[in-house]
Amino acid sequence: MFICTNCDGQSPKWAGRCPVCDKWGTLVEETVEPRLKPGATAGKAKAAQSRALKDVVKQNELDRLTTGDAEIDRVLGGGIVRGSVVLLSGEPGIGKSTMVALIAGRINSTTQRLNHSITPVLYISGEESPTQLASRFDRLGLNTDCIRFLEPYPVETLVATIEKETPVLAVIDSVQTLSSSSIESTAGSPTLVRYATSLLLDLAKRTGVSILLVGQVTKDGSIAGPKTLEHLVDVVLNLEGDPIHAYRMLRAAKNRFGATDEIGVFEMTQKGLEAVANPSQRFLSERAQVPGSVITATVEGSRVFFVEVQALVENSAYGMPVRRASGMDQNRLQMLIAIASKRGGLKLADKDVYVNVIGGMELKEPATDLAVCAAIASAINNRVEASTMYVGEVGLGGEVRTIPLVEKRVSEAVKLGISKAVVPSKSKLTASGIEVQKIDSIHSLN
Repeated sequence: MFICTNCDGQSPKWAGRCPVCDKWGTLVEETVEPRLKPGATAGKAKAAQSRALKDVVKQNELDRLTTGDAEIDRVLGGGIVRGSVVLLSGEPGIGKSTMVALIAGRINSTTQRLNHSITPVLYISGEESPTQLASRFDRLGLNTDCIRFLEPYPVETLVATIEKETPVLAVIDSVQTLSSSSIESTAGSPTLVRYATSLLLDLAKRTGVSILLVGQVTKDGSIAGPKTLEHLVDVVLNLEGDPIHAYRMLRAAKNRFGATDEIGVFEMTQKGLEAVANPSQRFLSERAQVPGSVITATVEGSRVFFVEVQALVENSAYGMPVRRASGMDQNRLQMLIAIASKRGGLKLADKDVYVNVIGGMELKEPATDLAVCAAIASAINNRVEASTMYVGEVGLGGEVRTIPLVEKRVSEAVKLGISKAVVPSKSKLTASGIEVQKIDSIHSLN
């Protein structure tokens, strides 16, 4: 049987493309054990004894491992829950190993300071030798007195070792390098990844040891291995960003113990990943007063981020105008260009339009539609926008619709020294200290 590593779809024969999800090169051969017939039982199994849920001791919400970094704790919902399995994924070179090293070193120091006892952190590395790992911790300036290293033995041996030593945290870098002495399968195969993760999950629930897994990603950005890997673990963290630039974004794609809409911002420095205390001020620090540059505010979880949206409009040299977007959805940009041309009076039929979001942020909120339209209007009219924030959702009729948390966005704009805010006409504002312009159509931008 051939199993798809992307969607777990099954095929009786090999094919270049998965018949379920249409992904290329994802079918791998696996040995599937025969299932029992309906009504059959596996040996003489005895019935288990259930328990009343009201008699189960509830877990204390404060029983979390503080990572020592406010940004990581915010994304996790307050820290790593004891007995949970956390999966950290990201592209090669993005900083996954650096982040888990920082977590291991700071959790170790925090645990000693709070409990006044030495509780080791077990680091299992299948990608780095002990010498390389020690050099990494030394470069990051982390204390390694209570961090123990273990080579990548078969997963059964690793489980027995973790259960014997019961560390406060076990780090496995990465789950795709694990092997097994029980099943015949190459490292990184869907069968082995699923089997190893199941053993580690059962170990975490039985012993209360927190396990941090590092996962690799495929060329399309999804986590390598079967999709069930994300379903098995308790928390899935994605480290995003361009390896060429310094900023990194940490998001929670899944969190059984907290929200999934929080975001952490980091900067890659010589001392590792350092949290950015005020990302908005950092994103706007190098903003130039040029046509096509505007400011918008997007909400991620409980925080408001101010970013610069740049647009460039140029006469098209070809019959088909070019539209390019960096930091936002390409289809969304196409729609906004059509609305600005039809409803806003902007002549864009023979123009190339380029939109860029500074700082590596990804604009997914419709509240930033008005800023994109304002940047395009500013570029085509060669008009310089001063310290002005644009927020609002744009409909197909060109109308500017209300958005949530307008009051919060405007209040944060006042703290940053932004002098003017352009908001939907039906927004209810009580904030002072800033000039507010309410508009009901993008035609007002022209």
